[in-house]
Amino acid sequence: MVITGARIYTVDPGRPLASCLAVKDGRILAVGDDVSAYIGPQTRRIEARGAAIIPGFIDSHVHMQGLGEMLDTFDFRNVRSIAEIAETVRKEAARRPAGEWIEGRNWDQTNWGGSFPTADDLSRAVPNHPVNLTRVDGHASWVNRKALELAGITAATPDPPGGKIIRDASGAPTGVLIDRAQGLVERKIPPATPGVLRRRLVRAARECARLGLTTVHDAGVGAEGLAAYRALIARNELPVRVYAMIGGSGKLWREYLEKGPETGDRLTVRSIKLMADGAMGSRGAAFFQAYADDPGNTGLLMLKRDEVERVAREAAAKGFQVNTHAIGDRANRIVLEAYGAVLGGKNDRRFRIEHAQALAPGDFELFAKYSVIASMQATHATSDMRWAEVRVGPERVKGTYAWRRFLSIGVPVANGSDFPVEDPNPIWGFYAAITRQDHQGSPKDGWFPDQRMTRQEALESWTIRGAHAAFEEDRKGSLAPGKLADFVMLSADIMRIPPPEIPKTSVTMTVLGGEIVHSEAR
Repeated sequence: MVITGARIYTVDPGRPLASCLAVKDGRILAVGDDVSAYIGPQTRRIEARGAAIIPGFIDSHVHMQGLGEMLDTFDFRNVRSIAEIAETVRKEAARRPAGEWIEGRNWDQTNWGGSFPTADDLSRAVPNHPVNLTRVDGHASWVNRKALELAGITAATPDPPGGKIIRDASGAPTGVLIDRAQGLVERKIPPATPGVLRRRLVRAARECARLGLTTVHDAGVGAEGLAAYRALIARNELPVRVYAMIGGSGKLWREYLEKGPETGDRLTVRSIKLMADGAMGSRGAAFFQAYADDPGNTGLLMLKRDEVERVAREAAAKGFQVNTHAIGDRANRIVLEAYGAVLGGKNDRRFRIEHAQALAPGDFELFAKYSVIASMQATHATSDMRWAEVRVGPERVKGTYAWRRFLSIGVPVANGSDFPVEDPNPIWGFYAAITRQDHQGSPKDGWFPDQRMTRQEALESWTIRGAHAAFEEDRKGSLAPGKLADFVMLSADIMRIPPPEIPKTSVTMTVLGGEIVHSEAR
């Protein structure tokens, strides 16, 4: 394949701009302004007519099964009332056998004033089907009375470690379960069959290809998920590369410690995902001080420092990376201290903190001290800016979503979406990174505009920084001879157009290893 007449942003410092590229055997053969020497009778020629081309987007924190499930069920992200959700679920229940579970994702109580919904809100509409709806951040579930009954959750049920059952004044469960309390209901839901799991992963992967994602870092995968990925790869049905993080320190982790990391063209397993706390939206993120809008609540710690340190030592000994979810300042401190005890100082282990949303002022430097990568999601800031200060107050909010503070001290920032928590479109993430505004351009100068990225930094955070965060910068993340031919063509030049036009930009072609896996008529 040869592409000519493009404006190619290579993310290669040696040649940042070019107009042509040549591809052979799945890799970049040449990048420059004249590749005619590589054109032969079998060459597929594409004239770009001035279109922008960039390396394939790398999303450094996703949940592929969650996206597939959402595409299979309901996405309540933009629903503005409890009644509308209940009515949607009622209609779905009418076409299902009694007793069958109904699931959906992405309700958000801040869409209707901030009060959590209740089990009765759902039970009035759906009394005979158990219902489990996951909050937008994935850290809370809203269930009906039937689900509470099947799970045996009553006023006498204690909160599990790292979880919280929301209760009324009498102590009875209201129908909202926070963090590890979600498992009380989730363990009663029949698991997806292998066929359903494969179908959902295919749907998610095709959506990734449509949006220009060529690599995703799947944050928390089990044995069933890995088996499904391998089956899809064998059938040539996976149009995206997956860097999989083992979900927690259970049986699968022990197995991988025995056999070591697994690296492949479409699937790599060389990291573990830990969970240190919950999320700010559901007030489960762990802070040193109480939430400004919930006095007495400092959030939920899911792991102790010594637990993180133990896994970190195991990983370091066997060549694995540790990627820990930490959102509140207390959780981030605990993880950084645990990492530091193992790492000691500068290193190339590339341990990561996933989200790194709220930090105490002195803790940014600990990322640099221990060479920890900040794996952040730009659209979290633009989604959460509506209520973040209400949660943590005017002082602590200054240490939240602070990408520029990391970049200014040399800490690499790998961007992502955390989909389906946020929309999977990486162009929206690019826009959020450089503007810190919503799609209507609000607030006018951006939310804490001093933390914005430049366009080049944002592009790097979605490409080469993601590759580096997976030890893959020698294979992907920029367009240079010898690297994988993973790139996308855009409907507009996001590096030059006015910011308000960026969210309207689409991907007209996605190329993975020299194969066109998505194409729009041009």
